[in-house]
Amino acid sequence: MSSVKIPIPVEDKDGDNRWMSIHNKFLLEGREKDADVIFIGDSIVQALQHTDVWNDMFVPLHCLNFGIHRDRIENVLWRVQNGELDNVKPKVIVLHVGTNNYDNSSEEIKDGIIGIVEAIREKHPNVYLVLPTLLPRGQYPNPLRKKLLTVNELLKSQLESYPKLELVPIDRGFIQPDGTISHHDMHDYLLLTNTGSKKAFEPVYEIILQLLQEDEPEKDLTPSE
Repeated sequence: MSSVKIPIPVEDKDGDNRWMSIHNKFLLEGREKDADVIFIGDSIVQALQHTDVWNDMFVPLHCLNFGIHRDRIENVLWRVQNGELDNVKPKVIVLHVGTNNYDNSSEEIKDGIIGIVEAIREKHPNVYLVLPTLLPRGQYPNPLRKKLLTVNELLKSQLESYPKLELVPIDRGFIQPDGTISHHDMHDYLLLTNTGSKKAFEPVYEIILQLLQEDEPEKDLTPSE
């Protein structure tokens, strides 16, 4: 079995148990806050909450951010299976993970992401799922970019008919004509700047807004007597 299908917590190599503390914080936030939208995933998700885009677009939509720096697919799967989505009733869940599984094949990364989708579905059969595509990374063209692009293509092929799931392309417009990525979009050629976050996550915001509006109960238009 591929390693991405085996849920595991992150090993506490630093000795401060920080990853597990963050997980426990998410459990508490889920119990205490009534979120309509939950973002769960890796560094891209975590870093988003430190941008103007998060504060201006997503906070007003009653969002929680369950992103952890450097998380891999198997780590997010463990978190899903160990309570982070148990005491919440979101209308939309946004999942982004896979860029840190650089030692897995495109097929394995795709299968791992679908495994998390299925784990989420077990807990929330009727929730809307939004999957932003994986972003390119590295200042110059590199094999990892090609691998992640292949993952996006595989996901599109396999999930296009999946019910209540939106695969949102967010990887467009980052690679310049000469093949480079600008530090104005990704300050370290992986994590997004404010400018890059707006470019990537504005389409996600628009989809979430549309889904939340669709989920609103129809108003009774019968005239009152």
